[in-house]
Amino acid sequence: MNIEKKILKYSSLEELVLKLNRDGKQVFAPVKKDNIVDFAPVSGLYEMAEDYIVTVQSAKFVVFPNVETLFEIETSKDKITLKDKDFNSIPEIILLGTRPCDAAGFNILNAMFGGDYQDTIYSARLDKTTLVSISCNKSDAKCFCTSVNGNPGATAGSDILLTRIDNNDFLAEIVTEKGKAIVSKYPELFETVPEINKDKYMADVPVEFNLNGISEKIYSRFDSDIWLEQSLRCIGCGTCAFICPTCGCFDIQDAYDGYSGQRKRSWDSCGFSLFTLHASGHNPRNVQSQRWRQRIMHKFVYLPEQQNLLGCVGCGRCSRSCSANMNLKELLIHLKNVIENE
Repeated sequence: MNIEKKILKYSSLEELVLKLNRDGKQVFAPVKKDNIVDFAPVSGLYEMAEDYIVTVQSAKFVVFPNVETLFEIETSKDKITLKDKDFNSIPEIILLGTRPCDAAGFNILNAMFGGDYQDTIYSARLDKTTLVSISCNKSDAKCFCTSVNGNPGATAGSDILLTRIDNNDFLAEIVTEKGKAIVSKYPELFETVPEINKDKYMADVPVEFNLNGISEKIYSRFDSDIWLEQSLRCIGCGTCAFICPTCGCFDIQDAYDGYSGQRKRSWDSCGFSLFTLHASGHNPRNVQSQRWRQRIMHKFVYLPEQQNLLGCVGCGRCSRSCSANMNLKELLIHLKNVIENE
């Protein structure tokens, strides 16, 4: 893939944010509040957090909101009227400061929502979203993108990838047509780039395991005691699914008062006990070990089989936020070692 490269000075990035806002785009970026860094609308670069590894939540909320109306219902004496989602009401959003792991997560969501059945609302939101990601120049012990086919400067999923270089400026890699459209609209902000090796500006994230080719081995341990062993601390709170860039499970509910209403979808999790509960009262995954097994199987067996994609980008959010201190990287290393030594 031929990727065009430019220089975007820090002052030009500030100007870019101002111009995008003036042109009617909503710019979301990581913002620090009460020692928590999360995505929020910004009017200027001065509001954006700079000293962060990843945001608390992933960027998926832009294309897959936690609660969303699918259509509205109106009833009268002699008819029922369904009002579809107004795609024109979906705003154009610039996601600034997504990490490469977050950007890679969009490719996985795209495979889920854009497979045999095209989710038109998801697709409409995606069409109006542009990712201007920033490479990682530091990491922590929870990061493991390089162990799941990523890296701190990967361009996959981004429309433009910025890498901070000398003098606080950025190397801009223009990856997609959306990225090219921004450069074409604001050409005065992007300068010709000299030859730059961006690798020296990247965080050092060591490869600690390799799951390539291990999916079949994981599946062959479907009835292994390791799932019970690993799940003993899990309380089934669903935090890991809600903050994960690649989890796309949802529930659908109707809010209806007899005259009008809405059909809504909201985030769900395979870690919840109600997720697979049948109307009969039977639950095929009635203990937490089975639900933990499903989470691992989905990400590291089923998605690779169905989409040729790992369902994990190694961002480490689940490990950072788990109230039971479950560390996915450590659990995957242990799982791999157990399987290979059996």
